[in-house]
Formats: sequence, C-alpha cells, structure tokens
Amino acid sequence: MGGVKQFVAMSGNIGSGKSTMTRLLSDRLGWRPFYEAVEDNPYLPDFYADMTRWGFHLQVSFLTRRFHHHQQIQDTPHSAIQDRTIYEDVEIFARNLYLQGLMPERDFRAYTDLFAMMTAYLRPPDLVVYLRAPVEVLLERICARARAYEREIPAAYLAQLNDRYDEWAARFDLCPLVTLEAHQVDLTRLEDVTAQIARHLR
Repeated sequence: MGGVKQFVAMSGNIGSGKSTMTRLLSDRLGWRPFYEAVEDNPYLPDFYADMTRWGFHLQVSFLTRRFHHHQQIQDTPHSAIQDRTIYEDVEIFARNLYLQGLMPERDFRAYTDLFAMMTAYLRPPDLVVYLRAPVEVLLERICARARAYEREIPAAYLAQLNDRYDEWAARFDLCPLVTLEAHQVDLTRLEDVTAQIARHLR
C-alpha cells in the first residue's frame, strides 16, 4: 500500500475478531499492531459482576489507555493497525451503559466532556474497519477463548452493543469506514480484506 504511513483501526463488539484480525493483518502488511489492554485491566472482573458500580471506573480506565495508544500511533513513523478505537469507548460502551440506566447522567456527561477534550488532540485514523457479527457468533467466540471474567456476559448485553455499533457506524464521518461481516471473513484469504482496505485508504 505504498510508502505513505497509514493508520487503520479495527472496531467491533466483544468477540468479533478484532485482535485476531489486527495480528494477521499486521503480520501480512508489516505494520505495527496496537492491541487493546484487556487482560491486565483491573476493573473488568468487577465490572461484569456489577456494571452499575464499576461502569464509570472501567470506562475511564479504557479511555486513558486508548488515548495513550492513539498518541503513540500518531508519533510513530510506521504504519499501524489498532485493536478498537477511542471513539467506541464513548459511542458504544459508555453510551450503552447510560441508555440502560447503568451509568448516571452526571457521570456520563463528565465522561463525554473528558472524551471531547482528549480527542481534540488526536488525528482520526485513515480508515476504520467495522467487524460486525451476530450475537450467537460472539457468544461462541467468547466461550472458545475462555476468559473467566467473560463467562457471564449476557446475550442481551451483546445485542445492545450490536445496536450501538450499527447506530455509530451509520453516522461515523471522521474518516472512511468499511463494514465486514466478521463471521464470513475467510482468514486464509486475507488478500480479499487487504484489497478492501486499499480501496478505502486515501
């Protein structure tokens, strides 16, 4: 895809395959991968046990780490691919908690103010790839990777997030966005994915 630095971000629900796609594409293209900091997040187990109590804490934790990664991507001279964007933190996860009554309006407004301040200093990606998948596929993949704190994620919660993702993707205009049906992507034929990415990069 030429010698120009490119920044592509993978987006999608829990279990949609973002990390796998990030790894495979970064290996194929020779780009630097930036993975979502999930395993070492101290709030995740508590969040899935009590979303109301820990939702705001978790979201601030993720937002801070995502901002740091985005800054690193801006500073590196190499092309990069990111596992989940900073925009999903507010538009998908925090918004869903707020809409479901699991995050008070006061906390949501404070969070969105912090998000707006942070993103004012960031350049959007050159392309966002949205990996969409039905809930049954997400549940199968979550079960297969066997993270203890994810075992009790309700199907209804994943369905809510899917709704937020579709709403967000329909109005996202900071850069081009391409939607892939994640459960239909052939990971042995990545040339099909890289061809779609190349077509959408400026």
